[in-house]
Amino acid sequence: MELRPLLRDKMNHENGADAQRLVPWEALNAPFEGSWCVVAPGGATGMHSHHEYEIFIAVTGEAVLDSENERCPFRAGDVVHFPPGVAHRVINESDSDFELYCIWWDTDMSVKFVDRHQTAEA
Repeated sequence: MELRPLLRDKMNHENGADAQRLVPWEALNAPFEGSWCVVAPGGATGMHSHHEYEIFIAVTGEAVLDSENERCPFRAGDVVHFPPGVAHRVINESDSDFELYCIWWDTDMSVKFVDRHQTAEA
């Protein structure tokens, strides 16, 4: 077992949230990447889209998802999926931090995963 700890004091502020990439790391062959994110009270991530598929897993707190002219509540335990090219952001209108885990992937990551897996088996 290898544990990769969350280091809150070393998180980077990017795109409106404090974040720490927990995946990738050398010991883990995964077909995706991931980041722990914290959106401060009154804060929001920047509206953005990208070529990857993405899911957000709400961990603590409550926020609002804003995507394609639609807004909806996003609470601890909820999961949302954004296909490639869909603009989205997280808005924290509450008085406490909103924490989520973000996972994204594309076909290139999948191909590299398979290649690494086959190399490890050889």
